[in-house]
Amino acid sequence: MVNWELNSCCNNGQVTFLVTIGVFIVVILVLWRTVLLLPFKLITVFLHEASHAIACKLTCGHALVDAPDMVRGQMNFKRLTLTDITIDIPRVPKNKWVDRSYGEGCSSWGRKLIVQKRRASLNDFDRFKLMLAKINRSGVIKQELAKLKKDNES
Repeated sequence: MVNWELNSCCNNGQVTFLVTIGVFIVVILVLWRTVLLLPFKLITVFLHEASHAIACKLTCGHALVDAPDMVRGQMNFKRLTLTDITIDIPRVPKNKWVDRSYGEGCSSWGRKLIVQKRRASLNDFDRFKLMLAKINRSGVIKQELAKLKKDNES
């Protein structure tokens, strides 16, 4: 004789718990794309991401910013440029960690910042010399290109 009732499987409390969880999942799946669950989804995401959050993100659209040439402080997100550059530093690092992992020339963005700083520090005569160097460089490039074109034609 086959036992289809499984009397020893679950007691009444366990069945009630499983049915409650099943109903909860069905209701969540039905209402998932509605506005009704938005606060609960936000709370869930907040609780999950709290352990993975940006280390020192402050409220009202500000972040804690630090660099070797400035004092650590708050800055509005509107004034910041977010990039894909990441560095491994501890949460709320000391200045020595920031100095060590800064690596300004390690990316094209960092090299662009170096060039901007250099250009800002030039005086009139330095800018004039830079202009002459660019003119000479472009002249040399044009001469070499003309030679290559002449060699290809013949």
